[in-house]
Amino acid sequence: MGLSIVEKIIGEHLVEGVIAAGEEVGIRIDRTLTQDATGTMAYLQFEALGIPRVKTELSVSYVDHNTLQTGFENADDHRFLQSFASKYGIHFSKPGNGICHQVNLERFSTPGKTMVGSDSHTPTAGGAGMLAIGVGGLDVAVVMGGSPLCITMPEVVGVELKGKLKPWVAAKDVILEVLRRCTVKGGVGKVFEYYGDGVKTLSVPDRATITNMGAELGATTSIFPSDEVTRDFFKREGRENDWKPLAADDDVEYDETLTIELDELEPLIAEPHSPDNVRSVADLSGLEVEQVIIGACTNSSYTDLAMTSRLLEKHGVHPNVSLHISPGSKQVIETLARKGELEGLFSGGARLGEPCCGGCIGMGAAPGTDTVSIRSFNRNWKGRSGTSDDRVYLASVETCVAAAIRGEIRDPRELGKYPPVQMPRRFVTNDSMILEPNRKPDTVKVLRGPNIKPLPKREPLPETIGGVVLIKLGDNISTDTIMPAGAKILPLRSNIPAISKYVFHHVDPEFSKRAEENNGGFIIGGENYGQG
Repeated sequence: MGLSIVEKIIGEHLVEGVIAAGEEVGIRIDRTLTQDATGTMAYLQFEALGIPRVKTELSVSYVDHNTLQTGFENADDHRFLQSFASKYGIHFSKPGNGICHQVNLERFSTPGKTMVGSDSHTPTAGGAGMLAIGVGGLDVAVVMGGSPLCITMPEVVGVELKGKLKPWVAAKDVILEVLRRCTVKGGVGKVFEYYGDGVKTLSVPDRATITNMGAELGATTSIFPSDEVTRDFFKREGRENDWKPLAADDDVEYDETLTIELDELEPLIAEPHSPDNVRSVADLSGLEVEQVIIGACTNSSYTDLAMTSRLLEKHGVHPNVSLHISPGSKQVIETLARKGELEGLFSGGARLGEPCCGGCIGMGAAPGTDTVSIRSFNRNWKGRSGTSDDRVYLASVETCVAAAIRGEIRDPRELGKYPPVQMPRRFVTNDSMILEPNRKPDTVKVLRGPNIKPLPKREPLPETIGGVVLIKLGDNISTDTIMPAGAKILPLRSNIPAISKYVFHHVDPEFSKRAEENNGGFIIGGENYGQG
């Protein structure tokens, strides 16, 4: 029996265990990724291990979450992260360089490599043939210290893509269709591996959109083959030497299979408040829209924004719509500028932000009270936008642009001929905002602001534990429900005593007080607890 891509990569990196679904395996990890909201704690944990330098072949620290600096906290965190990276052998991507997943795809993704990241959407790199898994900060710290990643070997779901997408139907519609069929808990304990003749019709940014939202399935990760399309992308990035072919064997037998006829798909949209609440765009035609946001880590490539520019230049933004553009990286912005594509965004009436997570995590661009916001993002959990009564819909860039132009949800196919957009022969590659670590670590002092608190000391758990039930919750409790995002809370990520007061804050503001009074206790959650 042949091997899947997942089995091949894990086999090459296997440290302990047997490659069989349900068995525990230890995997050697080549690379790590962190972002600033989770990275500070991950590096404090690594520091506590007492290891002088990371042992991975490449680790990169990105700043893309807390870029809204309304106080000293975020700026202090950035100084800490930069100095820590320099001392401990980690590359540092400065604020303004871009979102970790987009920059990683452009500058560091490598087929066949393994990577863990302290961000849910680390599997974005699977679009370039990496086995990339989102984990907790402590897992990243331990991996940087040289230990393997220990996980339960997931089942491998083979997703066969047949045919070719029609004009105005996008890769986002592919993953929305998978979510419609499988739901937000359908990927738990599984990896989604894409294959079939339809794969070659999708660009690497298209594939990355699909693997990015595999996180919304609850999947361990998602992955595409590395083929000539992948090679072409690497060539345009000026790093063809990083490419290698990677595919499943012809006689592979997946644990489960799913088939999608690409030419039968239509524009889809996820209604509030779950990414799997998917319907046809045509079903919601005419629903008035007040805000549109295009970009963030799911759909912020050059082709996404160049297509947006050309449509806006022709049609313009509806007077009642606020259109925000959230580019994925500095490279995307510079390439748009070089190709003359920024003009259409500005003349068409868009608001251009810096390349960061921004509105996706409630860090700015919160929608108005009881208004509809349609976004090319990956999550629409209630309140995530920063507005408690938000009504956020998820859709492709094409559907988002159509809504921005018409002022209401409309099938993008009504806009007529699809504007042809090709990737440039060479992207603008300027790595000046990616800093290499200092070769003399003893000369580097780690800078710590007053908001960066030491790790709380814990004793090992006793053989038996007891306590009160602090809260009882239902199914599909998201990470945002457990610990909210947003401009108020995210800057406290470096301060455990302060941020712990916001656990379950939106569903039970008294939870932290009750937990402290009882010296801890039990949380009762339903199925798919920790969604996302």
